[in-house]
Amino acid sequence: MEIKILGPGCSKCELTARRVQEAVAESGAHAHIEKVTDLMRIAGYGVFGTPAVIIDGEVKSVGKVPGKNDIKAWIG
Repeated sequence: MEIKILGPGCSKCELTARRVQEAVAESGAHAHIEKVTDLMRIAGYGVFGTPAVIIDGEVKSVGKVPGKNDIKAWIG
């Protein structure tokens, strides 16, 4: 599983990254987590609000910090 967290590094982006890491650890899933901070790369995903979460190429969240339970549901 490939998870990308898109954002320039703001506090909401960092909180999103922490929640994703915690959700992955708690669920026992195997995932490669990448933080994308480059604005051109972020725009390349068609995302214009941050933080954003992309799982296996599918945009799951844009412009808000998702809840840990939401993230767990996304990763199965």
